[in-house]
Amino acid sequence: MNLDRYNYQISNDHQDYIFYSEGPKGKIKKIVRFSKIQDLESTVYNLGFGDADDETGVVDDSVVTNNKDSSMVLATVANTVIDFTNYYGNQYIYATGSTPARTRLYQIGIAGLWEKISIDFEVYGLKEDSWHEFKKNVNYDAFLVRRK
Repeated sequence: MNLDRYNYQISNDHQDYIFYSEGPKGKIKKIVRFSKIQDLESTVYNLGFGDADDETGVVDDSVVTNNKDSSMVLATVANTVIDFTNYYGNQYIYATGSTPARTRLYQIGIAGLWEKISIDFEVYGLKEDSWHEFKKNVNYDAFLVRRK
């Protein structure tokens, strides 16, 4: 996907991606962290995202930065998924927002780029405790993504 995004630094294991959001609130350090949560027939990684705390290394996904750059931030996060799957192959990536509103924001982002995303990725949405192929205009509780 060729979207405007922030440049990021990648950890040696391709599991942490660091970038800076820039806007009216200043330059804020963000991190996307992929953590293995399941390793059965297919490996599943959780996509964690939020503000980075330099002292603790914790990713705070509850902060509302409101730096007026959400499309750039979401494009950057999406690009890390591409990089991660280029490195690790077609592992499943699980993502959900820390609040229903954030999950909805992710859903809007996926729907808005669906024609591009669906070329290379399978996307599933969690609804009523079961996984379904992603469809626009359906509200989901979480997402599962895998490179085709």
